Amino acid sequence: MAQPAPVPAQTANPASGPAPAGHPQVAHGRIGVLLVNLGTPDGTDYRSIRRYLSEFLSDPRVVEIPRLVWQPILQGIILTLRPSKTAEGYKRVWDKERNQSPLRVITEAQAISLQHLLGDRVMVGWAMRYGNPAIRVELDRLKAAGCDRILIAPLYPQYSGATTATAVDKANDALREMRWQPTVRYLPPYHDDPAFIQALAQSVRAHIDGLGYTPDHLVASFHGMPRRTLDLGDPYHCQCQKTARLMREALGWPAERFTVTFQSRFGKAEWLKPYTSDVMAALPSKGVRSVAVLAPAFSADCIETLDELAVENKELFLHAGGEAFSYIPCLNASEGGMAVLETLVRRELAGWL
Repeated sequence: MAQPAPVPAQTANPASGPAPAGHPQVAHGRIGVLLVNLGTPDGTDYRSIRRYLSEFLSDPRVVEIPRLVWQPILQGIILTLRPSKTAEGYKRVWDKERNQSPLRVITEAQAISLQHLLGDRVMVGWAMRYGNPAIRVELDRLKAAGCDRILIAPLYPQYSGATTATAVDKANDALREMRWQPTVRYLPPYHDDPAFIQALAQSVRAHIDGLGYTPDHLVASFHGMPRRTLDLGDPYHCQCQKTARLMREALGWPAERFTVTFQSRFGKAEWLKPYTSDVMAALPSKGVRSVAVLAPAFSADCIETLDELAVENKELFLHAGGEAFSYIPCLNASEGGMAVLETLVRRELAGWL
């Protein structure tokens, strides 16, 4: 696993002079940044997928069903049948040269690029909430390298209890077990940050310019959440709507040619609507012959964007009579995407740098 190379840390406090003879050598005085994304299986085999799904779907913030009711269902029929189907999607998008998922490859590239942008005073790492590298392992690595001040940056533009909050929970679990905790800050949601909105708009413009035609319709597909999360006070739905509105206004795109949708629903409960799959199947009947789709809830492309959106929903649109479908990639480690991350991280490091 490649990580940005550490820079030697101090082992004694300049204000108090050298450590006494026989005192343990303690690295300190560094600033750390830990990028955190959702997660990925280690491979496309059944056991790797099952292990990943078990960790992911056992999180009470992801599935808010009492454990005594949910675990027998999860460990029984779901984790018996679902890994094989999920593996098919991962195999279609897997980076075979590196034998890693796209999310892992891109998140690592973001960390390496951010390290170059921030320079030697900061040590940048990356971790996954589910799977590897684990948050606890990477926090320990930063701490051992002398990072006694760490910015933990969940890479979710919009806040949700099932994404941002669970990453914070996991980091706090790790901190709780440390005798000497580093001082920690958390990157807040950036759904309406001007740098993020402008980068999204520019990525859409550049993509459409490359198509050679202007799509009839633009769809912003966000990852779905159960409807009850909105009713219970989760701000995710509202923040998604604001991201979409600000981006559309920055593009100058007409409202009648723009739709916000939600994808990746799971189970029988009602999720946030409209569903991306339903919209894709219905657009051609409304005279839409060409559509471009982007995923503003994702900081990096993954199975939900590269397979569910770019393959499955493309098939739905074309089968329903559409003629041209184009997927607009996430910001990833592009120049525009890295400019956003650098802006956000430098702002949160104010007073430390």
